[in-house]
Amino acid sequence: MQLLRRGDTGPAVAEIRATLVSLGLLPPTNGHHHGPAVFDLATEQAVRAFQQQRGMITDGIVGPATYNALAGARWRLGDRNLAYLVSQPITGDDVFALQERLLELGYDAGRPDGVFGKQTELALRSFQRDYGLGVDGMCGPATLRALRQLAPKVRGGRPVFLREQERVRMAGPRLRGKRIVIDAGHGGRDRGVLVAGASEADLMWDLARRLEGRMVATGMEALLSRGPDVCPAEAERAQFANNAGADLFLSLHVDANPSGLAQGVATFHFGTGNGPTSTVGEALAGFIQRELVARTGMLDCRTHPKTWDTLRLTRCPAVRVEVGYLTNPDDRRRLLDPTFRDIVAEGILVAVKRLYLLGKDDQPTGTFTFEDLLKYELAKAEG
Repeated sequence: MQLLRRGDTGPAVAEIRATLVSLGLLPPTNGHHHGPAVFDLATEQAVRAFQQQRGMITDGIVGPATYNALAGARWRLGDRNLAYLVSQPITGDDVFALQERLLELGYDAGRPDGVFGKQTELALRSFQRDYGLGVDGMCGPATLRALRQLAPKVRGGRPVFLREQERVRMAGPRLRGKRIVIDAGHGGRDRGVLVAGASEADLMWDLARRLEGRMVATGMEALLSRGPDVCPAEAERAQFANNAGADLFLSLHVDANPSGLAQGVATFHFGTGNGPTSTVGEALAGFIQRELVARTGMLDCRTHPKTWDTLRLTRCPAVRVEVGYLTNPDDRRRLLDPTFRDIVAEGILVAVKRLYLLGKDDQPTGTFTFEDLLKYELAKAEG
C-alpha cells in the first residue's frame, strides 16, 4: 500500500482519522468540515501515540504494519463471531482479547498475537467441551457469555510465556539438537539499507552464513529463513519458523538514520512495552546485547520490546538484532570487515548458550570463546 504521511489527503486518510477518533486518539470533527480529509499535524501525533501504544516504530507514518494494526483495533470482543478460517485467518483486537481470556482460564491458545489460528481454535473447542457448550470452535454469543461469567484460573503472569521458560529449562544446557532459524534481513531485489555500494541484504546474508556454520559445528540444527535471491514477507519468515518447529528465531539487520552520527547496536524482542512480553525473548535479547557490546565496543542502544511480525507471529522466542548503522562511517567500516562479522556471529552464539545454561557453569560476559563452547559441548557429550 501507499505510505500515508502528513500532507496527504483522500478517502484513505479519512478512514485512518475515523479509526483514530473511535480510539479516542483524535477529537471528533465538528461536522462542518468540507473537502477531502487531510493528514495534518494532529493526525500525525495521533498516529505516533497509537504506534507507541502498540510497540511499533514511532514515525507518524501509516505503512502496511500500522494500517493493519489500526484496522484490527476497530474490533472489540463481541462485535463479530470469531472462527478459524484457513484461507484468510481473522485478525484484530477482539481475537487478541479472546486469546488472553482463554489463557486466563487455563487454556493454551498460544502466544496472544491477534490472529485466530489453529491453536486458538483448539483452545476454544476445549473450553466449549469443558463447559457443556456446543463444540463448534466459534466464539459466538453463547460462548462469549460463558467466557465473561467465569473467573480466571491463572493470575500474576502470562501462562504462555511461563511455558516458554519451562521449555528452555527442560531443553537442558547442551546446544546439540536445538533448532534455530536464522533470518537474514531483506534479500532479493530488496537490498535494505544501501550506502556506498554496501547493502544490508548482502552483509546480513554473510553474517547469517557465518552464524550458521558455528551453530552446526556445535551440533545445532541451523535453518536459514531465506536464500540469497529472495525476500519473504515478515509473516512468511515467522511461518517458516513455526512450520520448522524452531526453538529460537534470530533476525539479523542493520539500521539507518538521516544523521550520520547515529550509531550502535540494539536488540528487540516481542512486547508492547505496556502489556505482554516474551520473557525468554527478553532474556535472550539481553544476553545478545551485552555480548556484542562487550566484544565490539559498539555504542549500547539497549534492548526494546516491539510487535513486528517476525517477533509477534513466531511461536518460539524471537529476537531481532540491529548490528550497527550502515549510515555511520565507523559502524560501516566495522560491518565491512569480515573479522568483525565473525566476532558478531560468535557473540550471538555464546548468548544463545548462556540462555540455555540458566546461570550454571557460565563465564563473565565477553570472555566465553567459540573454542570454550566446543570444549563444553564435547565434555557434556562424553560425560
